[in-house]
Amino acid sequence: MPVSNRDVRLVQVAYPQIYFACHTRHIRRASTASRLSAADSTLLAHLDEERATRPTKLAKHLGLAASTLSAATTRLATLGYVTLGKAASDGRAVDLRLTEKGAAAMQASSVLDQTLVAVMLAQLSAAERKRALEGIGLLAKGARKAQGGRK
Repeated sequence: MPVSNRDVRLVQVAYPQIYFACHTRHIRRASTASRLSAADSTLLAHLDEERATRPTKLAKHLGLAASTLSAATTRLATLGYVTLGKAASDGRAVDLRLTEKGAAAMQASSVLDQTLVAVMLAQLSAAERKRALEGIGLLAKGARKAQGGRK
């Protein structure tokens, strides 16, 4: 099914409104309790607690050199924010997973302030909130697919 220009425009209008309403000021690693920079938080936002991610795929997606990602994930693993494990399907490969501590640190250092996001979501009825969250999840899925990422 073709995508209409009106649909594209709706996303182009809605996304900046959400970002503007919930954006927090940029952070520096040294000034946060979690010791995360905005780049670290972005990296953690691309990981999941259950679904493993291969470092090579993540580096390609983020436009980073493999060595740069390796240094970052090693540091994040030392902080307890990610786990580096052997892939079940290939013992030579590494799988990255977000830890519970990493999820909390990412949320606390996200460019979207968690309090402002909660306030925004509270403006919706329970049914609207459910639809909105399903919708944004679907948009994220489309974004991952468009970039050749995980489903």
